[in-house]
Amino acid sequence: MKRSLPPLQETDDDAALFRAAVGDVKPLPQQNCILPQAAPRKPFRHSTAVPDAIPDMLSDFAPEETADEYLGNGLSRMTLRKLRRGFWPVQDRLDLHGLNTDAARKLLQEFLHEAMQHEARCVLVVHGKGINSRGGEAVLRKLTRHWLTQHPRVLAWCDAPPQEGGSGAVLALLKTSG
Repeated sequence: MKRSLPPLQETDDDAALFRAAVGDVKPLPQQNCILPQAAPRKPFRHSTAVPDAIPDMLSDFAPEETADEYLGNGLSRMTLRKLRRGFWPVQDRLDLHGLNTDAARKLLQEFLHEAMQHEARCVLVVHGKGINSRGGEAVLRKLTRHWLTQHPRVLAWCDAPPQEGGSGAVLALLKTSG
């Protein structure tokens, strides 16, 4: 049988004893504290110079059904597993929300070109889930995944983790020059 202790009651003597032990105390001035957060990712410096002509080599003719992941020929399934588990940190990101297909394709090609120049290994492309699009169809979702599959420097891609956009974004593993 367990015994419960009676609740402690503070008396006036205890409060006086505490104040005597502590002495004169001055409260600290109010401070604007910033809670510690993870160090922000340093994005690549995007040049304002017009890049060399990047050939438009991506087709818009996507199959009806789009896969949830892609793994290039000859690569181990372990590569895709590592990508899903965040083995490679995201080094840059692109948001395609609200763009039409032509603008999205062009911007994606420029983004991948610049990522390769900076030797980025893993990038995040946010395309959205198509919730606000006409008919609720995720056009950019399907096309972005199709374009990434066609790009010669993309080794693998998969859905982003939920905190990065889930099925509304793609993590892409890029081939490095080395």
